[in-house]
Amino acid sequence: MRQATRERQQRVMSQLLDRKHVTVKDLADNMGVSEATVRRDLRTLASSQQLSLVHGGATLSRQDFSFIAKHERNLTAKRIIGCLAAGLVRDGQQVFLDSGTTVFEMAPFLSRKRGLSVVLNSARLALELRAPETNIIMLGGQFRQDRMDTVGPIALADLEQLRGFVTFIGADGLSMEFGPSAVDIESAHLNRLAVLNARETVLLVDHTKFASASLFRIVEWDKIDRIVTDLPPSAEWISFLNANNIQLHHPDASYEATENGVETPLKDAISANNAVISDSESMISDSETSSLA
Repeated sequence: MRQATRERQQRVMSQLLDRKHVTVKDLADNMGVSEATVRRDLRTLASSQQLSLVHGGATLSRQDFSFIAKHERNLTAKRIIGCLAAGLVRDGQQVFLDSGTTVFEMAPFLSRKRGLSVVLNSARLALELRAPETNIIMLGGQFRQDRMDTVGPIALADLEQLRGFVTFIGADGLSMEFGPSAVDIESAHLNRLAVLNARETVLLVDHTKFASASLFRIVEWDKIDRIVTDLPPSAEWISFLNANNIQLHHPDASYEATENGVETPLKDAISANNAVISDSESMISDSETSSLA
């Protein structure tokens, strides 16, 4: 699948998740493409059960879209954050990755690392980390089918046996008084333990998360070492983070993501990653075509 097609289908899903129902005509007008192109995209998305076709358009399939809905929000920002955060990981490191949608975007960039040991509770993320030299440690526990992750007492007990890793977590909201927080108590508990057992913690949040807190606190600010985001926060937030000795990482004119010590402009790193994904998908498509011939 070409990058333009992938991005167009992501826009379709983003609109569908917001409105629950879309029409071919509205999608074509909003994206500046033909109705025939929109119909092809809808058929492709329907074949993977991401939506249901109805007369003149599409509706959401009858399944829980909690992960997909969150993943589609601010997707470009999450990919920028994923690239920057992966640049903080070095060959041979041990890391914990949470099951959130922002941390998920680290996966394509981590595939270039060597000798990583990755602790995680997300089956979806485990499938994305296909590098042959990556050692995956999967936590057990109660499996949540909608999110494809594990939580609960067993997951906590497994994580309690591990130390010495760098933790990468996301958050649903931030507050100077309350700290990083989540809407989901199970994830908040698991991520809190991951932070407490880590030698360093990196928080991944897009710019919208600085606006308000969510219900369940993950940890206090003194447990956070770095924040990776897509845009500089307000001057008040910058002053707060400086006062708490929290390093802030975001893309600006002077920032360059690093890959094995070689500096590469951020946009080039993301473009290179998209090219790798596109080439891989083309190879898979060619292989499937050959097998059907």
